[in-house]
Amino acid sequence: MNKYHFIGVGGIGMGALASLALAKGYTVSGSDVKEGAMVQRLRQEGAEIYIGHDANHLREVDVVVYSSAIAKDNPEMVAAGNQKVKLLKRAEFLAQLMQGSIEIAVAGAHGKTTTSSMIALLLIQAGLNPTTAVGGIIDGSLHNAALGQGEYFVAEVDESDGSFLYFSPRYAVITNIDFEHVDYYKSWENILDAYQQFISQVDPEGCLVVCGEDERLRLLLKDCQTECLTYGMSEECDVFAKNVRARDGREYAQVFSCFLKGEFLGEICLSVPGRHNVLNALACVALSQKLSIDFSVVQETLRCYQGVNRRFQIVGDFLDVTVVDDYAHHPTEIAATIQTAKDVAKARLVTIFQPHRYSRTKFLMDGFVESLSRAEQLILTDIYAASEEPIDGVSSEILYERLRCEKGEDVMYLKKDEIVPHLLDYVEPEDMVLFLGAGDISRVAKEFAQALKVKEVSRN
Repeated sequence: MNKYHFIGVGGIGMGALASLALAKGYTVSGSDVKEGAMVQRLRQEGAEIYIGHDANHLREVDVVVYSSAIAKDNPEMVAAGNQKVKLLKRAEFLAQLMQGSIEIAVAGAHGKTTTSSMIALLLIQAGLNPTTAVGGIIDGSLHNAALGQGEYFVAEVDESDGSFLYFSPRYAVITNIDFEHVDYYKSWENILDAYQQFISQVDPEGCLVVCGEDERLRLLLKDCQTECLTYGMSEECDVFAKNVRARDGREYAQVFSCFLKGEFLGEICLSVPGRHNVLNALACVALSQKLSIDFSVVQETLRCYQGVNRRFQIVGDFLDVTVVDDYAHHPTEIAATIQTAKDVAKARLVTIFQPHRYSRTKFLMDGFVESLSRAEQLILTDIYAASEEPIDGVSSEILYERLRCEKGEDVMYLKKDEIVPHLLDYVEPEDMVLFLGAGDISRVAKEFAQALKVKEVSRN
């Protein structure tokens, strides 16, 4: 039996694959720079996990799995090359795991984690017992990775480094296309070429489900040889929503009427807010039609769906202040999340944003200014570098100065360790505090929620 070693195993995507490898009976080891929930979970499942990267971790290893976030000079990568150990990108290993299954791949710039988790839960509810590998921990009973006994395999596939082109699925969902991961793609033309290639690789006997509201995406379907279903708010889409409204008596929830090619299917209730989640749900409905899943199962699944960690996740509600944590880190995602927060906030909305990566901040600076200008009260903090080195002329301070020209006194810049003390003095009852970013701002959100809780207890 081969032994697989995962570099950066604490990441949500790598951890999912390591968990599936363990479930299949493989011997698994891995390494990461720090402890975390995923590392602890994998140890409980039987993996040998090291903290820190060291060439000695590759003893008796047959295959090393890595992601694009791992540097080429990582000591374990170097050792694997020297020892001629087989190296697989994360997506290559996932594609291997999916072989022999009926593949359902979810791609897109935004919304793919939520959409793939909705689909995974739907297939579970329908009794199809799928294998799943999605890019987030789903609230409730569904983990981000599970080995099922059925013939379906639901996976979120990553376009950030072009690795979604390793897949040729029977069914594919594309949520949207955006000007993202520009450090890899360099231009819109390269982004569109990659999606065009992915579309061409979908099984002609299968089906492609795409958001009909995305004009660039619709244009790519021109020469598609596979059956396509579109979804959106327009009646021109195959599956569309009408009469979207807040759900009576329930905060952070909505209901809409669902139609398939003009025929009314029924009402769908969602326990997650936002127009973007209506679109994600419509993708799920469209795919269900091709899988012959009864609409009543779709309705029940979407009603029960509680969302994914760090997707408009309420991490605390103390002193009548609601604290929300969200992964949004691209201008399109930020605009959608701020709008969702405005729709459900009782009073003021206070937004804290941590930019993610110097390269993204550089390429999308104008987009950040436009989307963050929609915030009511805004706090910026330092860029989360991830694996990048600083870039001259790119900083949160520069973004702050540009936003200050737009928003005046309604924007401020604080170091991370200054945020919680400031908010404790600033917030008022019925405020909503929204933390945005893909870095470690989530930790600050939890610290603030805990500080509010302590303050509330001390008053009682």
